[in-house]
Amino acid sequence: MKLPNLDSATIDRIIEMAWEDRTPFDAIEAQFGLLEKQVIALMRREMKESSFRMWRERVTKRKTKHINKREFIAGRFKSQNQKA
Repeated sequence: MKLPNLDSATIDRIIEMAWEDRTPFDAIEAQFGLLEKQVIALMRREMKESSFRMWRERVTKRKTKHINKREFIAGRFKSQNQKA
């Protein structure tokens, strides 16, 4: 999968947001322009295989990573580092 050129600080922030339980992929897309598939590819590229598998297992069980699967809308936490 083709990923845009990203500096190390941006990659670190995307990984941080991807690990956060309440930060949906839509927020990453709005801030950095990466689709969910691209975030997964980035995580696969940047992480050890065992860490990536652990992250994927967490993400697939979380409703909070996908806005349309959430049971809540209001009360969403927004990091000071998050633009959108």
